[in-house]
Amino acid sequence: MSRPDDEVLGKAYDARLMGRLWEVTRPHQRLVLVSLVLFPLTAAVELLGPYLVKIAIDRHILVGDWSGLGVMAVLFLLTQVGLYGLRVSQAYVTQLTGQRVMHDLRQALFTHLQRLEAAFFDRNPVGRLMTRLLSDVEAINEMFTSGAVALVGDVVTLTGVVVILLFLNWRLALVTFALVPILVLAAAYFRLKARQCYRIIRVRLAALNAFLQESLQGMTVIQLFARERQEAAAFARLNGELRADQFRSTLYDASLYATVEAIGSAAVAVLLWYGGGQVLTGALTFGGLVAFIEYTSRFFLPIRDLGAKYAVMQAAMVSAERVFGLLDTAPAIVGPVRPVAPRAAAAPAVEFRDVSFAYRDGDWVLRRCSFRIGARERVALVGPTGEGKTTIARLMTRAYDVSEGEVLVDGVDVREWDLPALRRHVGLIPQEPFLFAGTLRENLALGHEGNGDGEALRGALVRAQADRLVDALPGGLDAIVRERGVNLSQGQRQLLAIARALIYNPRVLALDEATSSVDAESELLIRAAMTELLAERASVIIAHRLSTIQSADRILVLHRGRVREAGRHAELMAAGGVYARLYEMQFGREPA
Repeated sequence: MSRPDDEVLGKAYDARLMGRLWEVTRPHQRLVLVSLVLFPLTAAVELLGPYLVKIAIDRHILVGDWSGLGVMAVLFLLTQVGLYGLRVSQAYVTQLTGQRVMHDLRQALFTHLQRLEAAFFDRNPVGRLMTRLLSDVEAINEMFTSGAVALVGDVVTLTGVVVILLFLNWRLALVTFALVPILVLAAAYFRLKARQCYRIIRVRLAALNAFLQESLQGMTVIQLFARERQEAAAFARLNGELRADQFRSTLYDASLYATVEAIGSAAVAVLLWYGGGQVLTGALTFGGLVAFIEYTSRFFLPIRDLGAKYAVMQAAMVSAERVFGLLDTAPAIVGPVRPVAPRAAAAPAVEFRDVSFAYRDGDWVLRRCSFRIGARERVALVGPTGEGKTTIARLMTRAYDVSEGEVLVDGVDVREWDLPALRRHVGLIPQEPFLFAGTLRENLALGHEGNGDGEALRGALVRAQADRLVDALPGGLDAIVRERGVNLSQGQRQLLAIARALIYNPRVLALDEATSSVDAESELLIRAAMTELLAERASVIIAHRLSTIQSADRILVLHRGRVREAGRHAELMAAGGVYARLYEMQFGREPA
């Protein structure tokens, strides 16, 4: 059985993923090379300090050479100042590299997401995609600042310490190295336990994030049904479970640190006993013993931090797998290499030829659906919920590709159109118009920045019956629109969407339930605006309120994925079919 995506943990090192990450760093390889140069320099200067202490003790302190000691003190001070400068430079370069890589990855991900088809966003929740762009990219940044790069520094330091210890006294070095197997076993045990906790923490955190996203989005409903206490209890349970597992993980980390410190202290005790005996016999100088103890502490420090770096690397590999998996997701809907230009003006504005479509395999929404819409013709789509009315509008803009058949715009299959050109040619006003956080001016000029001047916008607002609405807002066109336009009513958002469509000016336009959720006054304004909007263009009007489409040039009645009836309102009522039954359900029998 497959595990949830957030539960899967990968290896701490994956050569394939590291190769791809190296490709991402290619534009910043100078910074990477500077880092690789700084690490051995930093390690060399850091390892020089204990050796200077050895010389100071053996050649100056023990013999009473105070002038020479002063020189050594100055050298030691300069060494520490140089070490400080190198560490600052190293931290700055690694952080800069990580931030630039993180910037490039986020830019690439967002650009790629904009190319993916609507079906992809149906399958992938927004919260998961935000995790890819934010948390997963941040984990890769951590690899550069605290993981792989820091491991390079640790390896250089450890190698230098081992060489120096063997050079100073190989017998005493072997005594120190004898404790390494115990340290490795302890580190492996606590690393395994921490790995298990890390997996559980990821699952707990994913559950908490999902709960928060759903609860915050549905806060109005929670308050409406007085569910605050129950939701708070559910949050407390999820939060408590995460806290408990975080504590358990912290316990294992602390235990690893304490174990390494204890073994390091044991190593110092052994060095004092065995090394002290060698000092007494003259086999080792007193300064050499002091330096040996200093180098030993530097030997155990990188090993102590190994568990944390392992977790960072493991998280980075999992995140890299997800990030590159998303980048490798090829768009299912792309424009052709050689787009076909629209054909003769005599072709229908929109034509469906035996179109079948299913969002999921076998669950057909449209079944061999065929119809034509002429230039400047206003066609209404009606039918029960789930019959494919909105789907038809989406297929016109190629938000989805048909399963069978063809959708033609101006005589050309939409799959042969240049995709941006098609979506300039065919517009859609959805049932829930989406406004972005920003100003009214920015929202109205969306996709057509050339019409951002006040005169053009004002003309569109007047034609859309939205000029008084804008005049009543503080700031007018520069009024602030909050997230999703929550500071505007449904009717106001719909009027602004109509004004935006007038500015965008597509040749074919689909309106999806434009008056379904507005009051009577707003409906009158929207109807007047629609009259202006639909003039001189082919249009598809999707409506449940049959009173809003009686003046349409033609009404198409969808039933079981096909066009069952077509005609004007009076003709369909006289036929006594599906349309007449829908009308009677809404208004009762129409008088003769």
